[in-house]
Amino acid sequence: MKKPLIILLIFSMLSLSFEKDEANNSMIEFLMEYLAIKYSDKEFDTFLYVAVKKQKLYLVENNEVTATYSISTAKNGLGNEAGSFKTPQGLHRIAEKVGADVEPMGVIKQKVSTGKKAKAVKQAKTTGQDLITSRVLHLAGLEKGINQGGDVDSYSRGIFIHGTHEEGLIGTPASKGCIRMKNADVINLFQRIEVGTFVIILNN
Repeated sequence: MKKPLIILLIFSMLSLSFEKDEANNSMIEFLMEYLAIKYSDKEFDTFLYVAVKKQKLYLVENNEVTATYSISTAKNGLGNEAGSFKTPQGLHRIAEKVGADVEPMGVIKQKVSTGKKAKAVKQAKTTGQDLITSRVLHLAGLEKGINQGGDVDSYSRGIFIHGTHEEGLIGTPASKGCIRMKNADVINLFQRIEVGTFVIILNN
């Protein structure tokens, strides 16, 4: 490959990276303003932002995106009611972390390891199963009447961020209400955040 072509490729990659960084900065700037107004009694030093339209989850630390993951939210869309099989909106926190010692692709049921291991499905198709694998982050809603209490309570609904065997569907709405991630990604995220971390779920 000739040097001018190499230089052009490097320049193009740097330009794309710069544009991505600028887009993230603008997004976070707007988001931080929104959070400061709506939740003025809380501090958002480290939090997770679930951008439903983008099917992305962002780890934000000190006003910067430090990690971006593709996800799958509910096939039925957004909604907070029990039995709706929808992903709840609004402010949550990580109430529990489950599965620290579970092997990758290990199946978790009712927040307990089954000792079984699933096989990742890389094709964009459903298997008819909703397996929870590798790690679980159990969410609790923080907004009464929206995602906390009664039949809209995210914690009692069992809304998780978790690994899935249906990795081929990541990037499209496919879950029954939870936020699915690729197994390597959810393990990485699990290691990076603590119980109590805020999670804001918005339709962009």
